[in-house]
Parts: sequence; C-alpha cells; structure tokens
Amino acid sequence: MTKPFTFVLPAELSAKEPPERRGIARDGVRLMVINRHTDQVEHTRFNELGNFLRPGDLLVFNTSRTLPAALDGCDAHAGECVEIRLAQHLSNDSWLALLMCKQGNLFTCVQSGMQIDFGQGLTATVENRDTRIPRLWQVRFSKSGKEFMDLLYRLGSPIRYEYVSAPWDLDYYQTVYAKEPGSAEMPSAGRAFTWKLLFNLKRRGIETAHILLHTSLSSYMDDEIDAQHLASEEEYLISEAAAQKINRTHEEGGRVIAVGTTVVRALESVADATGKVQPQHGYTKLRITAEHKLKTLDGLLTGLHEPEASHLDLLTAFLPAEQICSAYSDAVQRGYLWHEFGDLNLIL
Repeated sequence: MTKPFTFVLPAELSAKEPPERRGIARDGVRLMVINRHTDQVEHTRFNELGNFLRPGDLLVFNTSRTLPAALDGCDAHAGECVEIRLAQHLSNDSWLALLMCKQGNLFTCVQSGMQIDFGQGLTATVENRDTRIPRLWQVRFSKSGKEFMDLLYRLGSPIRYEYVSAPWDLDYYQTVYAKEPGSAEMPSAGRAFTWKLLFNLKRRGIETAHILLHTSLSSYMDDEIDAQHLASEEEYLISEAAAQKINRTHEEGGRVIAVGTTVVRALESVADATGKVQPQHGYTKLRITAEHKLKTLDGLLTGLHEPEASHLDLLTAFLPAEQICSAYSDAVQRGYLWHEFGDLNLIL
C-alpha cells in the first residue's frame, strides 16, 4: 500500500443507507473537488458537477448492471448452509465465487465436490479452488444462460457489507444508465447521476461515452488476502463508438474523465503509449499505482475509499499520496460519508 494513508475513518461515516432513504436526492450527495494542478480543494453538492466541467469534456461511464450476486444454499448431503458471492463469470460458463459457511468458521465447511441446492431447481457443484485467489472457488451451476439469470434474479440478493443497515432492494444498487447485467458489486461512482443532471450536462456541451466492465468483489472477507489487493480478471468491452469519442476528445483538446475506477482500469488496459484507445473485448487484472503513467485519462470521479482500500493506490496515479491523505482527512472532519451510498470525489 502506498503511504501515507493514515487517516482514521470513524464508523459513523459509513453510509448505512441510500441517500434517497436519508431524505436526499441521488444527485444531492456531497462532492469534494481536487484540482490536480493547483492543489485547491472545493466542497459542493454533486448536482453542481457541471460548474467544474467545460464544453468538450468527455465523461466515460461504465454501463454494467449490478447482479443480485449473493445466493443462500445448503449442501444436499452434509447439511452445511453457505452463502455464495459471485465474483466472475468464466469463459467456460462456470463462475468464480466466494463461499462462506453459515455456521462456525467462515470457510471451513467449503470443499471440492460440494453439491449446493438453492431451491427452485437451481443447484451448483463446487469444483476447484482458484490458484490466484485462494478464497475463490470455481462453481458450476445446473442452469446456464437466460434460465440461470432468471433464477438468479428470483433467488439472489445484492451483496451487502456489515456497515449497510438493511437489505436494500436491487434497484438501489443500480446506476440510472446501467444496461448489461454482470457486476458482482455496483460500479458506484456513477450512482449519483440522474437523468436531469445528465441532460443539463449535455446542454452545457459536456459529452458522454459508454464502456463496459463487469466488477468483481471488493472484499474476500479475509483481511490477509484483502491486504494483498489481489484482483480477479474483470471482463471489459470498449466499443468502436466509445474509442472514437475518446480519441476525438483528445485531438480537440478536451479532457477525458473516468466515472469510477472501473473505467480507469478498462481504458488504461487498452490505451497505447500515445493515449489512443482501441476498441477491444477482453479481461483485465491491471493494478494501477503511483508508478503507472496515465495514458488516456485527465480526471476521475470516484467514491471515497477506506485507508486500506486498493482504490487509494489507483488514486495515486492522479495525485500524490500526501495530497490524497490531506484531502481525505479534511473530508473526515467535514463529515463526508463513505462507501457505495456515500459522497463523491472529483479529481481534475
């Protein structure tokens, strides 16, 4: 981990519910704006985003929809009950998944060959442990394609961490522009956008482009493994139209701004040394740190990240770690809220 991320995040600054359930509009959350060139920090509301952008700027969005990626089931033979959290859909139509025991130690009941029954005709076989991330297992479901997705939407629920106060409906975990189902967890940087704000930005001459990256898990529920910042391969798709818009923006002197760290990883995975983006479909496990020289991005809109989060390492490609730590410490003092239902940070 790049130092010094030594700020302390009090538990009460974890956003426990969606802003709409706190009496705040989606786009009414707070926004901290950090100027990369002057070090100036401003504090405002997200619906004022347009004041910090200019005509010709391009916002790049991730259109992946969040899956109800948590499933509860029981081993038909041993009687062990487990929660499965889907992490990645593999090319052979199996899944990488985190399996957690409902009783006793979180992981001791999991073994190869388990047959898990979820009800309504959906079962899964636990195959092999992943070689890169030992908390993940390859799991093969009894259904595939549309039939599997239909059952997943009936039986699954959004992945929820302990700081979230209630099991909120899946709609709360979607951005308004999401299209293609596939993310284990919400690409949350874009959650605060509303159609009204998007139309207002368009009227100001601010352009938009859409790419796809299906997110994996942000935690493997194991502190030692999480501290290693291992990432499973995430599927992305950069269309011809998106690549052309990004390249044209650079040619015309506009700024390309990623809406979320998922967009950073996707675009930096496909950009060449000159910053030109090629249309491409693939998988990435690119880890971005201070040593990474940004090739195609000028700015980033992102949520606020915990001191130990790998996302903070990614931010150091945009700003020195000391500057991030100073801004975050100030945000703590000002009562900003963290995590997927919290406040946002714009780096330009």
